[in-house]
Amino acid sequence: MNSAIILAGGRGKRMNSKVSKQYIDINGKPILYYTIKKFMDCDSIDNIVVVVPKDEIEYFEKEIVIKYDLKVDLIVAGGTERQDSVFNGLKAIKNADIVLIHDGARPFLSKELIEKGIELVKIHKSVAPGIMPKDTIKVKDENSFSKETLNRSSLVAVQTPQIFDYNLIFECHKKVKEDKAIVTDDTSVAELYGNKVFLYEGEYTNIKITTPEDLVLARYLAETNL
Repeated sequence: MNSAIILAGGRGKRMNSKVSKQYIDINGKPILYYTIKKFMDCDSIDNIVVVVPKDEIEYFEKEIVIKYDLKVDLIVAGGTERQDSVFNGLKAIKNADIVLIHDGARPFLSKELIEKGIELVKIHKSVAPGIMPKDTIKVKDENSFSKETLNRSSLVAVQTPQIFDYNLIFECHKKVKEDKAIVTDDTSVAELYGNKVFLYEGEYTNIKITTPEDLVLARYLAETNL
């Protein structure tokens, strides 16, 4: 069974928005609608778990799931940090073989990206899509002077969904909880305990909506991508 965990805990501080960013309107529908719909429309996904802040569960169910007739199998309360929310989602899933962990604020991934990751994870157990940075990346010193230019061809900006053998990532998250470790994403969780993560080609349109500027591109993608 292939399960998708969609993390919808963003508060939208960088958006300067009164509502959580996943509920911001894009061409008549909230961001989270587009994200969930992508997984709903993918035949390779067997169930969908959405993790939201505890105080937003009722709103999410009424204003997103019911209003837009979305198929969500489980709604789970999030935790204090992202890693806590992921672990809550993992604990709620039963009988999964593969789990896809995705940012709710990345609504424009393709079905092909999902399906390719599912095929690759059967071989590698831990995979994630990523793109080569378009900009030159430099390392700066403590005085803000450039001290090194990195080779772009060896750099990857990692995206989601990050896809794993369920038992592998569950056990790794369990250890993170026990060890009180701090991680930034789920590939870091896997790597922390000696697992290699295979990186496959992501999509430049698989943007994470974070700032007001991102909304301009998001409105365009909503018109052309769906």
